[in-house]
Amino acid sequence: MATYSLDLVADTLIHLARERKLKDLTNLKLQKLLYYAQAWNLAFNDERLFAEDIEAWVHGPVVPKVFRRFKALGWKTIEIKVNPFHGPYIGPHLKMILIAYGDLGATQLERLTHNEDPWKIARNGIPPDVPSHNVISPKSMKVFYKARIRDSR
Repeated sequence: MATYSLDLVADTLIHLARERKLKDLTNLKLQKLLYYAQAWNLAFNDERLFAEDIEAWVHGPVVPKVFRRFKALGWKTIEIKVNPFHGPYIGPHLKMILIAYGDLGATQLERLTHNEDPWKIARNGIPPDVPSHNVISPKSMKVFYKARIRDSR
């Protein structure tokens, strides 16, 4: 399996969310879906889905490059034209992420990530309402989500 470009992953998630008729795909929600796509790829395949770091911001995990790309939309639904990719792995992987997390709202996903170890570890005691650019370690994501796989067996 290869590491994909961040824009390709984001565009494919947006496209697949539209196929599923999700009407609430905002920048905030996209950030959380990117986080879970990365985390579960690390857990299942021991490698990153995309190379960019994810930071532990006030509202949960954020990939700064994608945040900046859609920042002008504010809290609005992402409705721009995208260029998706349906490779033999990425399409099914991202579809599973949307099945697992797509029906949750952005604030529900935010709360979920705030209660999980990778975000807490990256915040390192910083109060939840204080800005941070601390990176969420891929290793902490891999360890946390691999344990969830083991616990579900």
